[in-house]
Formats: sequence, structure tokens, C-alpha cells
Amino acid sequence: MRLALAVLPSLALALAACQSGSSKPTPSGGKSASLKAMETVATAAHKCWFASKDPAFKGYRFANELNSMTGNPRFLLVPAKDFGGRPLLVVQAKGSSPKVDAFGPLLQEPIGSRISSDLRRWTAGDTSCGTAA
Repeated sequence: MRLALAVLPSLALALAACQSGSSKPTPSGGKSASLKAMETVATAAHKCWFASKDPAFKGYRFANELNSMTGNPRFLLVPAKDFGGRPLLVVQAKGSSPKVDAFGPLLQEPIGSRISSDLRRWTAGDTSCGTAA
């Protein structure tokens, strides 16, 4: 009996250590501002550049990486004949910000100004396809 009484405080301490430190409920399924922004932009990019079979984007493929575990949802444009190749365009948002950034050598090509204007329009909420280059 004494042994059981001696072990009881240790058990209580061990159970308390297993308890979660936070009693706040965790949000379930909430999307970050960056993910929401990138979903909008990626959907518009796919619709306007690829699903529409826009000839300006014929040489590229769309690689969606919105479910990034790094918290930086993004999509890539890669060479059509080398899907695993170096990205020519990266479009991403970081952390909790809805700000979308784009970089890569494709922006220095003649199509770069169109890409930039499309991205500006889409991040502003207008998901129309605009005019072809």
C-alpha cells in the first residue's frame, strides 16, 4: 500500500507532463493568405496560358506546388520537353502574406511583360485572361 502511495505523485506528475501546454483550440482547415492568393493566380494561369492552348506558352509546362510544406505555395513553368528541368518561371507567395512574387529567366524574354501584367491583374482579383501576346 505504501508503495502505491509513493508512486501516485510520480504518476500524477508524468500525466501532467503529457498534457498539452495550450488550451486554445487550433484552427481547422484555415487557409493562409498566401495560399488563397496563389490558388487564385495558379487557377487563372492554368486556365489562360495552358487550358486555352495559348501558343505563347506552348513550349512550357505548368508545375503546381501549392501544397508546399515550407509555407511558400508556388507554381513553376518548366520546359515542355524537360518537366524535371530547371524552372524558367517561379511564382510564389510566402508565409501569411498575399503578396505574390515572380522570378526567373522567362521574365526577361519578350513574353515577360505579358506574364507580369497577367500576374498583376490576377493578384488584384481579376481572373480574366486579358489579351494574348
